[in-house]
Amino acid sequence: MFNPRRLSLARKRRRLTAKALAEKSGLAVDTISRLENGSNPPDEATVAKLVRVLNYPTPFFFDQDPEDIDTGAVSFRSFSKMSARERDAAISAGSLGLQLSLWVEARFNLPAPNLPDLSYEADPENAAHSVRQFWGIGERPVGNLMGLLETNGVRLFSLSENTASVNAFSFWRDDKPFVFLNNFKTAESSIFDTAHELGHLVMHKHGDPKETRSAEREANSFASAFLMPAKDFRARAPRRATVDAILQAKTRWRVSAMAMAYRLNSLGLLSEWQYKSICIELGKRGYRTAEPIGIARETSAIWRKVLGQLWSEKTTKNDIASNLNLPLDELEGLIWNLAGLDQRPTDPAGAGPRVIK
Repeated sequence: MFNPRRLSLARKRRRLTAKALAEKSGLAVDTISRLENGSNPPDEATVAKLVRVLNYPTPFFFDQDPEDIDTGAVSFRSFSKMSARERDAAISAGSLGLQLSLWVEARFNLPAPNLPDLSYEADPENAAHSVRQFWGIGERPVGNLMGLLETNGVRLFSLSENTASVNAFSFWRDDKPFVFLNNFKTAESSIFDTAHELGHLVMHKHGDPKETRSAEREANSFASAFLMPAKDFRARAPRRATVDAILQAKTRWRVSAMAMAYRLNSLGLLSEWQYKSICIELGKRGYRTAEPIGIARETSAIWRKVLGQLWSEKTTKNDIASNLNLPLDELEGLIWNLAGLDQRPTDPAGAGPRVIK
């Protein structure tokens, strides 16, 4: 039977209002409303019009209910800057990501979640230190944050939205942590966003992270402390923190110039006047919105291994999309940027169980 909830999901993913969908499909607005309310099933001609406009395969609309996401438990980076349409599109991407995750986990053994519950911890600095202790990584800089999270069971997906308003979001589902990342940003910004969402996952697991602005500040402080541990940072940060010194030193911690300046200030290594002056100079050099001298983007080892194994078995991305009843662009948006796949991976087929470590 036609599934009204899948029509609503596809419409939101395409960022269309009911009125806009009606105009593009030649249907009445009331017809779209009735279809999404489940008041009456559509005929074949109506379905064909919806398929043409939304560019989703017909079987998608007749599949089982999509995976629900508790929107109250989702933490959005830059939530205040998002429009309702952007928020709905991102949440709908999360629903598709859950569907893809279930499909993959039915075929592969992925790492089990291994995150401490620090919902009792009010100090982000202590929380960051506790996570590092829990994972046994000491004070050294993290060479590959995405790989570290994947090893500890975090399910990572990318966002296809090319917008600065949706940086990243995260949530727990069935005791598994999920993070969705905007990969249209700089590599340094994506790393910070990843650490920010890790802060939400460990510090705000049982609460609504949007109920207070302090949760965003806590996640930001957590990310700063996790990526630039105080002891290591104090020992290695430049004694004379000029803009050029910051640009040279930031590569050690793989953070943006602005993030490093903020950390210097928060640890008392820069006065307020020095901090403001450096931020102004960094802005003039283009470092407020970009990273002219940047680092290589992190990619997902898990997704490369999964896709490599599937391709070794002659399962193409079109096959995956067909199995999930998804349009190819949605599948690619969820994983291709994250996996860094410019071409087919060359991972050889492994023998025995397909275990991703």
